[in-house]
Amino acid sequence: MQPFVYEALPTRVVFGSGTVAQLKAEVERLGVGRVLVLSTPGRGEAQAREIAALLGDLSAGVHAGAVMHTPVYATEKALEVVQEHGADAVVAVGGGSTTGLGKAIALRTDLPQIVLPTTYAGSEMTPILGETKDGMKTTQRTPKVLPEVVIYDVDLTLGLPPGVAATSGMNAMAHAVEALYAKDRNPVISLMAEEGIRSLARSLPRIADDPQDHEARADALYGAWLCGTCLGAVGMALHHKLCHVLGGAFDLPHAETHTIVLPHAVAYNAPAAPDAMECVARALGTTDAAQGLFGLAGRLGAKQALRDIGMPADGIEPAVRAAMAAPYWNPCPIEEDGLRDLLTRAWNGDPPWA
Repeated sequence: MQPFVYEALPTRVVFGSGTVAQLKAEVERLGVGRVLVLSTPGRGEAQAREIAALLGDLSAGVHAGAVMHTPVYATEKALEVVQEHGADAVVAVGGGSTTGLGKAIALRTDLPQIVLPTTYAGSEMTPILGETKDGMKTTQRTPKVLPEVVIYDVDLTLGLPPGVAATSGMNAMAHAVEALYAKDRNPVISLMAEEGIRSLARSLPRIADDPQDHEARADALYGAWLCGTCLGAVGMALHHKLCHVLGGAFDLPHAETHTIVLPHAVAYNAPAAPDAMECVARALGTTDAAQGLFGLAGRLGAKQALRDIGMPADGIEPAVRAAMAAPYWNPCPIEEDGLRDLLTRAWNGDPPWA
C-alpha cells in the first residue's frame, strides 16, 4: 500500500431536508450577533432575503454582489458593506460564486462563515479560494477560508434547473476524479471519491428526467458533499489547472467549463493512472472512464464544446502557454503538443481520445 497522510478538516456539516430551520441555532452556536447574508443578484437575492428573515434580529441584511470567478473588485465592494453594517459573520447562500465571496471576505477579515449550498459546487467543503484579477485566476489553500458550518438542505436544491444541476454535478465529479490520482491521495479520500462519483452518476439522469425527484436530489447533494470533501483534502492536477486558466482568461461559465474539459483531461491522464481510471469507470458503470464521462454529459444534455460557451478559437494557444507556464502536479507529464490537442478536441466538442 502507498504511504499516506490523512488530515480531517474541521467543518461542521448539517445534512437533511428542512435543515435551513437550524440556521439561527448554528449562528448562535458561533457566538456572533450581526450576520450578513451573501448571494448573487436576481433569484439568488430573493432567496437570500428569505434566509435573512429566518435570522431575525441577528441579520445585518443582504449583499447580493457575488460574481463568478470571485473577482477582487467584487470582494472589495463586499468588504465595504461588511464594515458599513458592522457584520461579525457571513452566511453564503447559493453556489460556488457566493461561497467564493464568503471565503474572500474571511481571508481578509477572519470572520466566521456559514454556507447554505443550493448547487453541487462542493467548494464549501474546501480551504481553497480562487480569485480573479486582470484576466488571471489564482488559487490558494489556507484554513482561514474554510467555512465553520455547512448546512445542506435538499429542499434548497429543488429549484435548481436540470441543466444547471447537470453541469454543477459534473463539476463536483471532477473534484473526485482528480482526487483518485492526486499526488497526496489516501485510502479514505479514494473511497469517498468513488462513492461521490457513483452517487452523482446515478442521480443526475434521474433529475434530468424528473426535476422534482426528491430522492435523486438528496443523492446528488450527498455526492456533492463527498466530492467537495475530496477537493478539500488532496491536491489538484491538470483538469483544474486548465479550467482555472480558461475561466480566468475568457470568463467562461465555471461548471460548464469543468463539464467540457473533464473527459479530455481524464483521457490525457489515463495511461499514467490506471487504478484511478478503473475506479471512475466502475462508479460510472462503464468500461472506459473518459468515454463514460463524455457520454454522461451528453445524456444530461450539457454542452460539450468550449466554442459553444464563449471560448474563441484563437484562445487555444494562449491557454496552452498559460498552463505550461505554471503547471499543477500531474500524473502524466505536461507536454505542449498534448495540451494543444486536448484543448482543440474540447473546443470542437470531439469525443476524448480512445
